[in-house]
Amino acid sequence: MVLNHLKKGESIDRQSPIPMYYQIMNQLREKISAGEYTVDSALPPERELVESYQVSRMTIRQAISELVNEGILVRRRGIGTFVAPPKLEQPLNSLTSFTEDMAQRGMKAGSRIVSFKEIVPDPAIRKTLGLSAEDKVFECVRLRLANEEPMALETTSLIASLCPGLQAEVLENQSLYKVLTERWGIQLDYATQSLEPILAPPYEAALLHVAPGSPLLLIHRVTYDQNGWAFEHVKSLYRGDRYKFVTELHRKAGKL
Repeated sequence: MVLNHLKKGESIDRQSPIPMYYQIMNQLREKISAGEYTVDSALPPERELVESYQVSRMTIRQAISELVNEGILVRRRGIGTFVAPPKLEQPLNSLTSFTEDMAQRGMKAGSRIVSFKEIVPDPAIRKTLGLSAEDKVFECVRLRLANEEPMALETTSLIASLCPGLQAEVLENQSLYKVLTERWGIQLDYATQSLEPILAPPYEAALLHVAPGSPLLLIHRVTYDQNGWAFEHVKSLYRGDRYKFVTELHRKAGKL
């Protein structure tokens, strides 16, 4: 469905210090928030937007590009620009698996094994997991899917001696944490993690079905078992156009 909620001379303050593309971007965002533009609806062609706002094609393209970068709009090659589905909110203060997260949202979780091998980890991971120079980890790279759509690329390093005999087939479309608990008695207790934005490298972008240079959210997590021992290091790349991370903050008593 194509959106036709535009009229010639949409209100742009040409005397304002706020750039015209930014004003247009905010107007389109407000219409989406208000439900005037619905999910999966196509924006009008650029020429119609140019005529309606009485601005250059470059100004319209800049406004649309900003909304695409924010994940509010999505470009579909050869078809047009559409209103994107709302981003998935991921809490930062709970330790759940991807499979559990998707189940709570009523979505079907899936995964595709990109690679699986037993290796001697690099020095940084070896130090994080408290391993000797000879100890090995199972390194599993999985593309995480929600309703068959790529959402994240996850590289997991597990101490091999804690889960002997682990095979790639076991992790296909199953919760890793459930497998670790049921087969080897490893109970999750807590984790530490960091989050930072990056731009998608070409290889990762192809796997995640986004353009190279698209925003991604990089998470490094170290997971600890019931005895307080680190057993897992995870590097995750989440699509910035499909995810936003939220947390709850509390002010300590007595602070001014």
